[in-house]
Amino acid sequence: MTSATSHTVAQVVLASAGVAAAAVVISRPELRRLAGRLLRIWLGASVPMYLLTEIGRAWVQSGPRAAPGPAAT
Repeated sequence: MTSATSHTVAQVVLASAGVAAAAVVISRPELRRLAGRLLRIWLGASVPMYLLTEIGRAWVQSGPRAAPGPAAT
């Protein structure tokens, strides 16, 4: 089996497992509620951290402010 074939087979197996897990979660109300809670926790933690990281990166990339020059009279 070539590397490309084994990679494709692994992706198909993982996709099938993901679809099966999603079907089980959707079909059971208690798992659906748990998944919703976990999704809210994940979004509540990762989105603000992403925004703070991007704000910090933009701040650094903007560079230092130029000192004001002499007033033109």
